[in-house]
Amino acid sequence: MQQLFKPGDTKTFERIVTMADCAAFDSGMVHPVYATFALARDAEWCCRLFVLEMKEEGEEGIGASLTVEHHAPALNGSTVRFTATIESLLHHTITCSYTAHVGNKLIASGTQVQKILKKEKLEKLFAGA
Repeated sequence: MQQLFKPGDTKTFERIVTMADCAAFDSGMVHPVYATFALARDAEWCCRLFVLEMKEEGEEGIGASLTVEHHAPALNGSTVRFTATIESLLHHTITCSYTAHVGNKLIASGTQVQKILKKEKLEKLFAGA
């Protein structure tokens, strides 16, 4: 794992909310706003942007933890800007906080933890699952 970043470093990512990102289950559409599960996916992606640069040949990142605090809705068609900030780097573990905004409005915040491991170790973990 390459040590390219330090606590306080940030990455950003933008998502335009589509109907595919809105709250719907097998029973149908709940409401036309950014679903918590879609928001979680995009928050994890924003944090993973660090991993993509840090992992070396033969390594891969794996999610270890994710929290989502929803503060306000984001309507279909909204542009959501995520900012991930490294809080700590300990051995092969990267802990980030993130925020998600629509304009100046905070819609979500939370934390995300990923580990960078050898692909061989991950394959062994998956084989035993």
